[in-house]
Amino acid sequence: MASVVVLLLMVAALTVMGLEGIHTAGIPQAVLNGEQQIAADTALSLRTAIDAEAGAVRRKAEAYPATSASTPTTALKALASATEGPYGRALLDARTGKLLATGGRTVPLAGVDAKTASEHREIPPRLVTSAGTRQLLYFAEVTLPAQQDDPDGPDRQWLLVVCEPLPALTAYGDGRTAEVLDASGASLATAVRGTASPAAARGGLPAQAARAAHRSRSGTDASGSLLGAKTGDRRTVAGWAQVASATGPGETDDLGLVVLSSRAAPTTTTAGDYSGFALKAAGALAVVALLLGLALYFSFQRPLLRVYLSAGRLARGATGAGSAARAELSRPVPVHGFGELARIGRALESLRGQLLGEGGPQESPARRGPGYRALAVAGVVVVACWSVPMIFVLNRADTATAVPAAVLADQQARTEIATNRVRQSLDRSYTDLREAAASLPGRSRDAQAEVLRKSLADHKQYRSLYLLDRSGGISLRVGGTPLRTLVHVPGGGGITTVNASGRIPAIAAYAQVRADKGKAPAAGVVLFGEIDVKALNSLLPRPKLGSVWVTDRDDKVLAASVGYRAFQSLPESALTRLARATQGAPGTAGTATSAVHSTSSGPSVDAAAPLAQKGPTAGLGWHVVTAEPAAALQVPAVQAEQRTMLAGILGLAVSAAGLGWLHVVVVRPLRAVTVLAERLVGGDRRTVLHPVNHDEIGSVTRNLELVRQVLAEQDRALRAGQSAGAGRPLHETTLQR
Repeated sequence: MASVVVLLLMVAALTVMGLEGIHTAGIPQAVLNGEQQIAADTALSLRTAIDAEAGAVRRKAEAYPATSASTPTTALKALASATEGPYGRALLDARTGKLLATGGRTVPLAGVDAKTASEHREIPPRLVTSAGTRQLLYFAEVTLPAQQDDPDGPDRQWLLVVCEPLPALTAYGDGRTAEVLDASGASLATAVRGTASPAAARGGLPAQAARAAHRSRSGTDASGSLLGAKTGDRRTVAGWAQVASATGPGETDDLGLVVLSSRAAPTTTTAGDYSGFALKAAGALAVVALLLGLALYFSFQRPLLRVYLSAGRLARGATGAGSAARAELSRPVPVHGFGELARIGRALESLRGQLLGEGGPQESPARRGPGYRALAVAGVVVVACWSVPMIFVLNRADTATAVPAAVLADQQARTEIATNRVRQSLDRSYTDLREAAASLPGRSRDAQAEVLRKSLADHKQYRSLYLLDRSGGISLRVGGTPLRTLVHVPGGGGITTVNASGRIPAIAAYAQVRADKGKAPAAGVVLFGEIDVKALNSLLPRPKLGSVWVTDRDDKVLAASVGYRAFQSLPESALTRLARATQGAPGTAGTATSAVHSTSSGPSVDAAAPLAQKGPTAGLGWHVVTAEPAAALQVPAVQAEQRTMLAGILGLAVSAAGLGWLHVVVVRPLRAVTVLAERLVGGDRRTVLHPVNHDEIGSVTRNLELVRQVLAEQDRALRAGQSAGAGRPLHETTLQR
């Protein structure tokens, strides 16, 4: 009983601690978290772009068909298409570091020496200064056969160096500024969308972000949030994130780049009165707990102890000798409490009379009043009067107003970033496939198969590569069995789906295989590369973005960050309506949108953005849809609702479990003992009373067993015709024995 009271008081304390920690004034924590995650998402996109460019440069260098007659100038010219419009490129001798050829703009090679050029490993990109701007150097090794005049000599090793600007930076969300900083906090690139925060309000944030990143462990994707100056009723909120890999050593770990995103957010001037509510609710539960404890003590604990003492006194009188035993039996047994304890008290008094020979067996009245089981149920009901309003009534969040507009805007911005990440991945898949298709004409069938195998090994996103002939049949294939069920030979190139049902969606990039004049034709006319849907799924999960789905133009799921069935509908009709709302006029890309929807678990912050952009994904009609429970975003109103409900559930669970446990270990054994005692009063001397528990009830059972044995001996004596002892008190008969 004490544990029930203590647990209820603990629930009251948790109610105070949980609700007092919710702050609604100033900038909500959800807004700070959202800005931090936007910076982290932008940093991920930047890191992915740098990694992709570094990989493209290396693959081009590996694929270069070098001969013994190749010269640095011809090789550099052939390698110029490694990127689209590089600012500068150079070839170095890998043994000496000597400059062999240059092209395009000047490549800053001050930090590239013979030691760097001779390293037999993948050299990560470097950040350098060229013409007063910070740019990136990408490296790749080019292996050439020995020269014609020395055929037995070693292979030649050249180092390709490509100088490019930082990947283009995009700011998402109206009024947001995105920057790329170096390790010192200097701005390398800036993007602004809409009207940005005043420079004065952002003063010092880049330096703070650089210092925070420096304090974090290098080579990680650490991130955080900052607060800038206040201007009127708005305050600058910033998020920072390192451009580094989270899964191990990466291309960008040593660059020291930091992404800083910021915007002005409205401040909240009115504070919610959750502290006052918490104190009142906790006080009410404390009063209920104390009253419940007092009720259990006075109506159950004390009467039980008195019954325990009376049963012990009766057993001592029945089995004892002399005047002390007679005195024990001469004292009436008081009846305390109600229900089972009152019935046991009356039974003990009747047994006392039978022990003294003042009466015989008696039938207990059949009519029963409320027992202690009813008391336990009443206790649960009393606590439920506090818990049920906490669960269903108090602090209910209004779906329309609970989520701040800034949090909703952040969800939309992050959905746009996720959409851009998916689009870039599909664009790269198409670009890689187009390069493979361009290298097929003029090769033998075996050589074409080798090209496809090499492309499949280099590009892990593909699960199968195959060539279609003019009838749509597969003429050459490498990789897994195609999932396609739609047989068609499309023109041009792009991204499409090649099945409309099944367990796995089949998304494919395709490109035309053009026959060059004077070269042997390829084995097919269209090259298809089926994209592994797992690669697409892996792009979608992001912290605090919630569930993410990629849907086709019919709003059927193609990929998701959570479990799904291929081509199923979105889990909520509200999400489907939101996806359709992104569709613009025919021929336009559409616009992102967001909304707060009510679900069974509370408000959900949802957003959708169209995937349709220029390039191979244009015209697909696909969307990216996200849904995050508002409770996971630390929205104050929703937090208050969730914690209020949790307090109510805990209070109800504690009372039900505690009083249920009391019923199992105390009330139920007490009811069993009551039945045995009344049967003993009614003349049942044959049923042995075995104590089950080692507590007061077990002691009462043991004492009743002693009384049963004495009464059974008395009955045997009467049946044997011992008339001499028939008129004596029972304790004298016992002494005589």
